[in-house]
Amino acid sequence: MRIIRAAKVLTGRSGEVLEDGEVLIDGATIVSVGPRGHAGEHAVAGEGDVLDLPGHTVLPGLVDAHVHLGFDDRVDPVTRRSPESDHHLLLRMAENARKLVSAGVTTARDLGARGFLDIALRDAIEEGMAVGPHIVAATRPITITGGHCWYMGGEADDEPAIRRVARENLRAGADCLKVMASGGQMTPGAPPSWIPQYGTEQLRVVVEEAATRGKGVAAHAHAHAAIRSAVEAGVTTIEHCSFITPSGHRYDPALADLVAASGTYVCPTVHGAFERIRKVHGAEMLDAWLAGVTAMREAGVRLIAGTDAGFAVGGIANETDGYVGGLEVFAMAGHGNAEIIELATVRAADACGVGQVTGSLDPGKRADLIAVAGDPLARLADLRNVTLVLVSGRSVGQAGVDTVTSSAG
Repeated sequence: MRIIRAAKVLTGRSGEVLEDGEVLIDGATIVSVGPRGHAGEHAVAGEGDVLDLPGHTVLPGLVDAHVHLGFDDRVDPVTRRSPESDHHLLLRMAENARKLVSAGVTTARDLGARGFLDIALRDAIEEGMAVGPHIVAATRPITITGGHCWYMGGEADDEPAIRRVARENLRAGADCLKVMASGGQMTPGAPPSWIPQYGTEQLRVVVEEAATRGKGVAAHAHAHAAIRSAVEAGVTTIEHCSFITPSGHRYDPALADLVAASGTYVCPTVHGAFERIRKVHGAEMLDAWLAGVTAMREAGVRLIAGTDAGFAVGGIANETDGYVGGLEVFAMAGHGNAEIIELATVRAADACGVGQVTGSLDPGKRADLIAVAGDPLARLADLRNVTLVLVSGRSVGQAGVDTVTSSAG
């Protein structure tokens, strides 16, 4: 048994705050959450350690619903080879996973990797051979021949081919499926973001195949038509949802209402988008895009946190340890701190299909939690002051944790 006490304990759900609270952990599982002393009988009996963290806040581990730990876009379109070997890429992925968990992220959904390397890394972390968050792996994104991210190996042009790639991914151990409903910006020669790559019926095939294994589908969709098709097909999450047109971002209130009514989650990948739009496209487009994020919130769209970390566009890096920067963009778009924490924990976990086991501090769930110095409900930036990270009850060796000492009470 282990007891962690702090000035504040947040369950993850907006408005649920325990002043001077504590969390009782047994191995990898949360046993109870309550006010200081509620688990005192275990401490008195000497059954475990007591970690007292004055001036700290304990909360669920953060969830990054959209990462690319092993993004590699340097594939030669003729030879279809990359200068980076699978061995080297896997090592880079492991380092990115370490950086991600160092920022307090205890669950990450990897939405695109070649060669099923995300499966290998996921399993290595679970076996204790590598340090990182729990990984929800999508493996190869399903895309048209020569389409966005074709080089990850998931090309499929018609319904039989889509079923084949989806089944191969699931057979390899995919936790969810990823489909490129529209083009993108990082693949030379592929359709641009405002062009749909698949229609509703083709996307529905992906959803059907995922459902046979109880899995969800994440749809990369920038274009208006792609967003609509993703909703009609019944995907679990829409990635980006930027309402892009050839002339820039054009928010569609009626389409946003359709997304909200469907209950589909939207991961607007605000961290990656913010810097790219600001530096490449300028203030006018940035304001239009931020206004769109604000409008989606006001329309009732279920937004979740995801960084799109792991790649660079136009030389602008999106680092895997910059998670809190993305949450601060949500604040710029009008979200309150408690709401931001909820969309970064409880809601993101639900969207990734792991809400039954993580995302909130509740008895019976995995002991995925972090402690930060300060109060993120008052200062969101305090989420950077991470002093403790537990992944299934295991400390990941977060820098600074040695300065926090255990006591008997």
